[in-house]
Amino acid sequence: MTDTADTDGNLDKALAAAAAVAEVRDGMLVGLGTGSTATHAIRALGERVAGGLGIRAVATSRASDAMARRSGIAMLDFADVPRVDLTIDGADEIDPRLFAVKGAGGAMLREKVVAAASDRMLVIADASKRVAAIGAARVPVEILPFAHASLMAALGDQAMLRMRDAEPYVTDNGNWIADCRFGLDDPAKTAAWLDSIPGVLGHGLFLREVDAAYIADAGVVSRLERAASSR
Repeated sequence: MTDTADTDGNLDKALAAAAAVAEVRDGMLVGLGTGSTATHAIRALGERVAGGLGIRAVATSRASDAMARRSGIAMLDFADVPRVDLTIDGADEIDPRLFAVKGAGGAMLREKVVAAASDRMLVIADASKRVAAIGAARVPVEILPFAHASLMAALGDQAMLRMRDAEPYVTDNGNWIADCRFGLDDPAKTAAWLDSIPGVLGHGLFLREVDAAYIADAGVVSRLERAASSR
């Protein structure tokens, strides 16, 4: 039997994705995110490409790249791309300040790099991801395996090494992920602290990157826009 809440959640993800993909214009270079919600955007974008939209794209993970190619989207290697017009991605949490936590899909380092190179970043989400203030979800932190013991100690006793099949989860960059519990009364301070730790290669706090969000709740899509650019 199909779970009704899951069905509704997928419908809302698809509606939010369609709203964001509607911003894509001919000739754009589009950044494609990673994760269950981002797959809806890739699918919707593929449908527009099939209908004649002329765009190229870069992906934030091997999985998204493969899906985009199957969807008929012309893909480029981000290593050769200096600038992206628009990136569309999901989030694990997003609040009214457009502060987001990302990384459940394990691609937050690449996602942040692509977002930083983008003129605009759109987040798409269902209502379960909208929160009054980020902080309930664990913050994924990409770490250098060489230093994992010292890094896990530095990240605190609530940090958990992400595992898959009884082995450390390995990112597309060949690194490991620590899923961390932090008090986020001051997200900027936490982000700066993480950025200062040698061996921490990236983290899932997206505080300046998101320009707008499309959030769907029971079939109704709302749009949040950052009042002023934070880039």
